[in-house]
Amino acid sequence: MSTTRPYSPGDRGPEPSGASGASEGAEPAVGAATGAAAPSVPTGGAPQAQGRQVRTLRLEGESGVVPLARDFSRQALYAWGWLPAATADQRAAAEDVLLVVSELVTNACLHAEGPDELLLACDNKVIRIEVSDRGTGQPAPRNPHRAGRPGGHGMFIVQRLCLDWGVVRVTGAPGKTVWAELGAPA
Repeated sequence: MSTTRPYSPGDRGPEPSGASGASEGAEPAVGAATGAAAPSVPTGGAPQAQGRQVRTLRLEGESGVVPLARDFSRQALYAWGWLPAATADQRAAAEDVLLVVSELVTNACLHAEGPDELLLACDNKVIRIEVSDRGTGQPAPRNPHRAGRPGGHGMFIVQRLCLDWGVVRVTGAPGKTVWAELGAPA
């Protein structure tokens, strides 16, 4: 369902300061050159299961942002215990997350001035994907959707795979954040 609500039903609201997972006052890492695509994996090999976990990746000015975002997301899924998947349904859920990340980042590349940041937030039930950019456009699935035509399928895919998605704009600030939420695997 396409929406412009800033938060999905069951509103979790904005993240408190410092919730990005970075230490207080630290500069966000930029791209693969600084290791931003290699988030730390919890020690002990056990997935973190408590509370909401958040990871961010700065993409502004980077090249190859789609594979960079997918690799970053895949590593987060491993750290959060979504991968390796024990069942086909769990594997499909993780692949859906990676596909939605790819579609949202690609949209920012094609229709905005490129993505600025990818944010992934996970709790026990939902994973939220946010891609921020400086574009002014309003993402929407092509209507009517024409499966046989090349291009224009990104937001249709996001709409079909996600529990909900939307766009957040900050008054007086350029750009937007496109978010999407997917259910955790059973």
